[in-house]
Amino acid sequence: MAETSTKPYLIRAIYEWCNDNGYTPYLAVAVDERTQVPREHVKAGEIVLNVSPMATNRLSLGNDVIAFQARFGGVARELSIPIENVSAIYARENGHGMAFDVPKAMAVSETDEASPAAAPTPAPRPLALAPALAPVLDLGAPPGPAAEGGASEAAASDAPPEGPGTGPEGGAPRTGRPRLTRIK
Repeated sequence: MAETSTKPYLIRAIYEWCNDNGYTPYLAVAVDERTQVPREHVKAGEIVLNVSPMATNRLSLGNDVIAFQARFGGVARELSIPIENVSAIYARENGHGMAFDVPKAMAVSETDEASPAAAPTPAPRPLALAPALAPVLDLGAPPGPAAEGGASEAAASDAPPEGPGTGPEGGAPRTGRPRLTRIK
């Protein structure tokens, strides 16, 4: 019998840790043809989703698939994400979480979706991890709705953001994608 992957268990553990500490769990997902997400919110072959209990309905964190219902622009949508496509799960408020390797063939850019003959764009590669339990990462300040147009990060949440382009404490504006730093 093949050994079960630890990835779904780690995703569930970080999800539960976020909820227990009052944080908002976010999933970063490499989008491919098996991923059922609103394509209009996919940026560079990736989507970031709020998976908090307030932002989702019927959330199922299974061993093979993460499935739930979320509202995008007030319209309820069914989402289905293969576990292999999850590239990170982290807390929005402090960026703590875990990043995972995603096979290169899974990432599909917006231009690749339009032309199937184009070669897939490789997924952003997480930094090399230290031995033992070093996969716990500080993902830095996650992008706010103002940083990337507000499409994917806030889409699954009906809660208003902290403020236009501000960090969780109302500090400096958020810019770009989360940056990965090693925690020892």
